[in-house]
Amino acid sequence: MKSLVQSRVRGVVRWIRTRRKLVTLVTLPTFLLAVNVPPAVALVADFEHDQLIHSADYTAQYGRWDVIDLPEDLQVNAIHAALLPTGKLLIVAGSGNDQASFDAGTFRTLLYDPAGGQSRLIPTPSDLFCSGHAFLPDGKLLVAGGTQRYEVLDGKVTKAAGGMVVKNENPDKGHAFEKGTEFVAPDGRKYKATTAFTVPPAVKTIIPEGAKVTPSQTTVFVESETDGPAGVTAKAAQYTITGLAGPDANNLYGLAQKLTLDKQDFQGIADTYEFDPVAERYVKVGDMVEKRWYPSLVGLPGGDVLAVSGLDGTGTILPGQNEVFDPSTKRWTERPDLFRYFPTYPALFQTAVPGRLFYSGSNAGYGPADAGRVPGFWNLQGNTFEPVTGLRDPDLMETSGSAFAGPVQGQKVIVVGGGGVGESNRSTTRIDVIDLKASKPTFTPGPGLPAPTRYPNVVQLPNDDLLISNGSRDYRGKGQSDLLLASLYHPSTNTLSPAADPTVGRDYHAEGILMPNGQVMTLGGNALFSDPADTKTAKFEKRLEIYTPPYLFHGPQPVITTAPTEAKLGTSMAVTTPDAGAIAAARLIRPSAATHATDLEQRSVILPVAKGSGGALDLRIPGDPTIVPPGYYMLFLVDKAGVPSVAKWVHVT
Repeated sequence: MKSLVQSRVRGVVRWIRTRRKLVTLVTLPTFLLAVNVPPAVALVADFEHDQLIHSADYTAQYGRWDVIDLPEDLQVNAIHAALLPTGKLLIVAGSGNDQASFDAGTFRTLLYDPAGGQSRLIPTPSDLFCSGHAFLPDGKLLVAGGTQRYEVLDGKVTKAAGGMVVKNENPDKGHAFEKGTEFVAPDGRKYKATTAFTVPPAVKTIIPEGAKVTPSQTTVFVESETDGPAGVTAKAAQYTITGLAGPDANNLYGLAQKLTLDKQDFQGIADTYEFDPVAERYVKVGDMVEKRWYPSLVGLPGGDVLAVSGLDGTGTILPGQNEVFDPSTKRWTERPDLFRYFPTYPALFQTAVPGRLFYSGSNAGYGPADAGRVPGFWNLQGNTFEPVTGLRDPDLMETSGSAFAGPVQGQKVIVVGGGGVGESNRSTTRIDVIDLKASKPTFTPGPGLPAPTRYPNVVQLPNDDLLISNGSRDYRGKGQSDLLLASLYHPSTNTLSPAADPTVGRDYHAEGILMPNGQVMTLGGNALFSDPADTKTAKFEKRLEIYTPPYLFHGPQPVITTAPTEAKLGTSMAVTTPDAGAIAAARLIRPSAATHATDLEQRSVILPVAKGSGGALDLRIPGDPTIVPPGYYMLFLVDKAGVPSVAKWVHVT
């Protein structure tokens, strides 16, 4: 038997070597079925498949995937991933969707250097699990929000709880309260605050009649001191605060509408940090005005960052309170003039028009099915919203992916896949495209994905294609529905072609990141179950997998000999390369900061190329910060065969 199998294998190898160009994944299984011994079939099939996917013809057409295993003590749950301007990957887990880690206060961040393979853990000061992030003009990564408390499902809640609005009628001073502060109802029932909180002074306004005092307020989550239904109340009431005396006892009080044993959602925090890529540490800056879990942070052309949506400190989705971070003062400012509701992690993109954002409709979950789901243009000046039409499967936008389709100057955005609201098993193959420059922008159909897909990774490549990979058919990979599929989307023709299949399944909590050498790193994956019957809890996927696109098998990469490390908007860069005669294009690509199938940072910018003498190229940077928001970018040169160089980092100011 052994000699028979060896003979078959040798025959297969000879067949592949002589007929490589005729080999396809469709014909190979038919050939192997002639071996009437199941173990031999498996051995020969595995051998042949490995030969095929590593052959020159195959990789030149489809690319290749390779798995990276980090040492066990350096493996983290990749909830968030960002490429820093040092070329290192910041992989943020926080508590990593693990209740035991949260309870123990074990929060983790890994700094991984793909070039050398070195890794080290970074002290993580707060639970940044499910935070938001955006790059600042100086290259630091702003990280805001995260987790105050894990969810408690229906039937598991033991103490009646809910939001307590704490009022202060004293305009002369605020008051800080500790965790465990006690509130007493008129009927004597007692409730304790689950976190520390502060109530600012009341606001005094001078009016003709004298002065008007408007009480300040903050909301804190409280739970009953007793278990069970005894703490449940549906009656609105005013609560006294234990420990206050004199005027404070009258000026400070709580108001609650109802306190129940209902399901309790995740709760957000207001903590905000800048991650310094040079010092390689988190630096505390001013807290957000609102606590947020699952927020989107959107970089604006002037360098400010807009925080949108999220669950607050009581687990309630914010109805529309948005705020702006100023990187010069390191402070957040509430913006009542921008009050607008979106579901959590909304996909918002800065358009070529100042003060105008495009909401693709993609989001990552929380919020009712009938609110904030319609795509359109959000005009910050005047806070108006213009819906757009044409989107197919509009009720399947949760956990979809969105990205600029090719260079940002084209102002085209694609929506990829998605599923139903909540724990739905519905998903779609839809790819739709919209031209934001059109006189009447509307979505038009693109090619269909090879399978209905939630949680796709959508990554911009330097040759203008987009890699679409992974995801699952069902909610969080239920029914073992992870998709080992990848495709390349071609914006110039609005078509899709197959790419090599990844070998690691990735769904919820997964990311795809373009690397400076032109490869794509994929991370994460948080399926609920590991078996088709959904009976065995799945482990978080901690392996990395790197995709080498076909263009890296089409010849040597062009070389950038010299390039400036800094350049200004609207100016030209002098770049030298020994391959000047072969260069067809130049691109600036902003590094990714991805989570929950959402990456609002990545964008590719066309740089017009003028060729000089002696290997010199003159690359013109657009002058519009809506096209090139100030910050760090990867500079790629792309030759006539579509092969990109290894990138050089350029700080655009």
